Amino acid sequence: MPIQYAGIREEHVRVRKDAGVFDVSHMGQVETRGPEASAFLQRMLSNDLRRLPEGGAQYSLLCREDGGVLDDLFTYRLAECHYLTVTNAANHEKDLAWLARRAADFNVDVVDRRDEYAMLAVQGPRARALVQGLSDGALPSRMHCCQRTVAGVPMLVCGTGYTGEDGVELLLDPGSAPRVWDEILAAGASPVGLGARDTLRLEACFHLYGNDLSEDRGPIEAGLGWCCKEDTGFIGSEAVAAARSNGTAEKLMPFVIDGPGIARQGNAVVGGGEVTSGSFSPCLERGIGMAYVPSGNAEVGNRIEIDVRGTVRPALIESKPLYRKGS
Repeated sequence: MPIQYAGIREEHVRVRKDAGVFDVSHMGQVETRGPEASAFLQRMLSNDLRRLPEGGAQYSLLCREDGGVLDDLFTYRLAECHYLTVTNAANHEKDLAWLARRAADFNVDVVDRRDEYAMLAVQGPRARALVQGLSDGALPSRMHCCQRTVAGVPMLVCGTGYTGEDGVELLLDPGSAPRVWDEILAAGASPVGLGARDTLRLEACFHLYGNDLSEDRGPIEAGLGWCCKEDTGFIGSEAVAAARSNGTAEKLMPFVIDGPGIARQGNAVVGGGEVTSGSFSPCLERGIGMAYVPSGNAEVGNRIEIDVRGTVRPALIESKPLYRKGS
């Protein structure tokens, strides 16, 4: 995936105002099916799979026994006992091995499908209308999925994304992806690279694994307790319940730089904590980011200071998301 095509700022604004398309085929896919597929994934994933209808999508975490986060995932329920889970690219092999080892205790098949899918994300205010014009049927609503033919190619269309804008993600045969990509561009979308994908997700306060999430951090301190349902008994649920009850030493909070400068991953927060993600916001026109800060100071409106290569930059803790439509 290129860092940029026309430029990060231009691509970022195009997604916010119109429509952009990302080639995210580096993501991984794992298929789970069989009589005990639901029971198996209920044990593996942090969210409550019982709430996921056929044709539904759900965000969840894959946790270690101690609550450390192995990955954050989207799972699509394709049929009663048939699921497709999208993994982060760098974690795919690790996730697959983790799931495969534990599948032996269930009547279920866990299959690597990474090589069988390309993945295109079309995002922005005009994204749905653009794809709808190429589709043979209605597109799925937010957090749902369905089979459709788009630009003459059968595929799985999912109402999910990573930008804070509306849109769809298309999972299709890799051999057909270049043609679909060209059709989407011809319909008016702009190609968008990895750089704008990062600034878009950061404005929306979406986590990036390896920055904001890791095996050394748990869901509660990362602000993802909402997608953890401990009563389901998922792996790590006891540790997550303890953290929810007892609190954590630090919490992940979004911030804006009060003045010039940009904080980057690894910059220290004065008094404790560190920046996990930081960049310049093309929409807010200032430095933004997320940082783990001491829980006693993790309140919206509180001020922090960040050591940016020896220069202390004042910042203000804000609420999520940092960018809101119309702001």
